[in-house]
Amino acid sequence: MPTRPVLLHPERWGHLRSRYEEVIPRKMLALDGGGIRGLISLGILSQLEQLLAAVRGRGKAFRLCDFFDYIAGTSTGAIIAAGLARGMSVQQLIDFYRDSGRDMFEKPRLDKRLLSFYTADPLRRRLQEVFNTEEGAIYNPDAPDVDLSPDNLRTLLLVVTRNIGTDSPWPISSNPDARYNDPDRPDCNLGIPLWQLVRASTAAPIYFPPEILNWDRSDPLKTFVFVDGGLTPYNNPAFLLYRMATHPLYRLEWPIGEKNLLLISIGTGMADDPQSRANVNIVSNLTGLPSTLMHGIQIEQDINCRIAGRCTFGDFIDRELRDLTCREAGLDCSVEEWQEAPHVPLDRELGRAFLYARYNADLSAEGLSALVCGDMDPEKVQKLDAVDQIENLLKIGLSAGQKIKLEHFRPFTRQAATT
Repeated sequence: MPTRPVLLHPERWGHLRSRYEEVIPRKMLALDGGGIRGLISLGILSQLEQLLAAVRGRGKAFRLCDFFDYIAGTSTGAIIAAGLARGMSVQQLIDFYRDSGRDMFEKPRLDKRLLSFYTADPLRRRLQEVFNTEEGAIYNPDAPDVDLSPDNLRTLLLVVTRNIGTDSPWPISSNPDARYNDPDRPDCNLGIPLWQLVRASTAAPIYFPPEILNWDRSDPLKTFVFVDGGLTPYNNPAFLLYRMATHPLYRLEWPIGEKNLLLISIGTGMADDPQSRANVNIVSNLTGLPSTLMHGIQIEQDINCRIAGRCTFGDFIDRELRDLTCREAGLDCSVEEWQEAPHVPLDRELGRAFLYARYNADLSAEGLSALVCGDMDPEKVQKLDAVDQIENLLKIGLSAGQKIKLEHFRPFTRQAATT
């Protein structure tokens, strides 16, 4: 039983109050950063959406925000997370990337962007259009910006960015009970325009200029400069999301346990930057830095989740850790014996903090071949700005999405079918 009211300030939750005022099993979704490779995530999410829609029996009316109670994203993952939290379908987000991907991520436009700074930033303009417009409505540039207030979202949202001034990650949550989300504060986080927060999370060096956010218009000292959240330890925000949902200081305190909490993590493709591997000069190392950081960070945070949580699915890590799923096999068995051993049934609890599954795509030549995408060039699809590979990236994601099985998180789909 909870030791405090489930919601500290129920009056702040708006239309979300009825959804969150009970203690029930909670589901969370975390989305990695990765530039235009966000299309891989969308391909995977498309399969997840179809499976869950069938469970709910709602067909095309189903949205992932109907199932997930908290969605987190970093960089390109922030675009997707914000769209899902607003109630967009996966197909709508795929169409957004198809229509805007070239303008959003094409590196040859860099010189023009630096010369004109914000005024010619196509990503800024498209985010305003998408997040300030209700489904089926026409965009009105004179309408007030949609912010993080509960009535603007259909589920809780977490966006990760990096404050240059404090040299620290800034994870911004829409949780109305959070300390800095008090509406009486002049610098309340919930007043930040959604499009601008997402723009800050996607401001990758080399590709985009930073984003300036004014937290309190009456206090110039609370104007900050932000860059890509992928340049923090949380390019994969999965473990951060778990922490912010459960630790008392974040003021949600969702109960932990394999039957109480589900965390699904979606990647943007597993790959080193081929340019950084092939060149050793300073310029090439600089341009390859974001991808190199993302590669290492997503592995580390994934491992944290597989150890703290009960991993039901995840790709092979290495011959020492294997895939860290819970199997009916001894620690001294061979890798081959481990892979053949059955998983421990989910009705046998193992005392982990949450149920966890990680879905991603291997973008090496061998990995692409396994996804029936062996005709694609690994070096081309691995780049963060591979705008000429949009359809290939989506195809990779759709193929990787076939790995998803409802059996990986069956206890939570049973609950979903009855709500």
